[in-house]
Amino acid sequence: MELFLERTMEDDLKAKTGRAGHSLIGNIFLGRVQRVLPGMQAAFVEVGLERAGFLGAREARCLCELTGLDEGTLPPISACVQEGQAILVQAVKDPIGDKGARLSANVTIPGRLLVLVPNQSGVALSRRIEDEQERARLTALVEEMVERFNPMGVTGEPAGFIVRPAAIGATSEDIAADARQLAEEWRKVRETEKRSSAPSVVFHDLDPVSKTLRDCVSSDTSRVLIDCADAFGEAQRYCRRAMPEMLERVQLFNGPGDLFSIYDVDGEIEAALEPRAELPSGGWITIETTEALTAIDVNSGRYTAATGLEETSAKINLEAVEEIVYQLRLRGTGGLIVIHLNDPANIEKVLTALNEGFAKDRVPTQISGMSEFGLVEMTRKRVREPLDKLLTEAAYANGRPRRKTCATVANDLLRKIAREAQAAPGRPLVARASAEVVDWLERGNPYLVERLRRRVPAEVSLVGEPAFPREKIDVGIVQ
Repeated sequence: MELFLERTMEDDLKAKTGRAGHSLIGNIFLGRVQRVLPGMQAAFVEVGLERAGFLGAREARCLCELTGLDEGTLPPISACVQEGQAILVQAVKDPIGDKGARLSANVTIPGRLLVLVPNQSGVALSRRIEDEQERARLTALVEEMVERFNPMGVTGEPAGFIVRPAAIGATSEDIAADARQLAEEWRKVRETEKRSSAPSVVFHDLDPVSKTLRDCVSSDTSRVLIDCADAFGEAQRYCRRAMPEMLERVQLFNGPGDLFSIYDVDGEIEAALEPRAELPSGGWITIETTEALTAIDVNSGRYTAATGLEETSAKINLEAVEEIVYQLRLRGTGGLIVIHLNDPANIEKVLTALNEGFAKDRVPTQISGMSEFGLVEMTRKRVREPLDKLLTEAAYANGRPRRKTCATVANDLLRKIAREAQAAPGRPLVARASAEVVDWLERGNPYLVERLRRRVPAEVSLVGEPAFPREKIDVGIVQ
């Protein structure tokens, strides 16, 4: 399971600062260079957020006018940008911790089948398209499309294309239609840029629902369930425009029950906020994240295979690999990861399983061999805050270093109200939570309460209980 947390379009209007929960990845900004730091080979660019974005020399190289540089040679950052200069940049990583968004001047416009790369030329293919015959077919289709009609004629600029895995099996007409749509989007970006002054947003990537369909749904997807009528409408509109073959497979869920309970989403999230994850044989893994790295320890517990220590070790390690892949994707863990295996026997089999497990991960990973100390090192690209940083905050209370944020508890409360209202339709409800959580809802985000009351066919009273700890909530029928 992979979890994406996004604000809705309505929430986005109320949270313009790019705080946790609202992904900026894919948005294009007309930014202004704030500082150029030759020693760091980087620049800070003001893009209208709380913190300036970070632009490295590698990501700014396309702005350099120097000629004769070798492919792997980076130009001086001062040759790429100057302080006060207005430039187009795109967010490639969300703000993480006290760091601003990571930016790139190599802006792209992603579509369903293709990615448009303005001001470059050529055709590249995703590494996830593995069949050589299909790679050759798609390359020929896109090259022929570019030669037959220039999709960038609307702007008069050169452009290259990256072919996405969703293009497998696509026809030339499908690809041409996607290219035309992307060219039109780029024309709008250029028009908005002319009318704007830095810093400002000139391109918003798709809404969360459409983006999920575009990036996560493929021809292998049998069904997409959505439990919100508004989100379902957005999904239908996107399918009609970009992927009509999926229209019938996107379905509105009206019960019985609710999706979070049926698939135990809340339970999975709760488990993902704990450092320990159990294994089927009775062992467990412990996941601890620091500023520098994430350490994973594998423990066999009391499990002992009848065939001996080596079989025990192999079984536990293979179970651990499966759980590690699942947990890192679910938790959104990135950066340097160090895995300490349980008596690392059969290491080649374990490393093969680890590589195969991450083969379908959309986030790039690199896995090393085992060190002499029995450690396996890997990196997973960090593109946004991990799950625990999105849902919790530092606390150091009651022996726990972190606790849920008011926003997290408030959303838990809203979901519980919806479940109780569905179980007892029409009956008035009283929802109790800590005073700070109720205040967060009623004073800070009243539109969430209004939205709930529109969806729930019952009278709901919110009561702040001063004696409740933050994470305690209670919903019941008014007697």
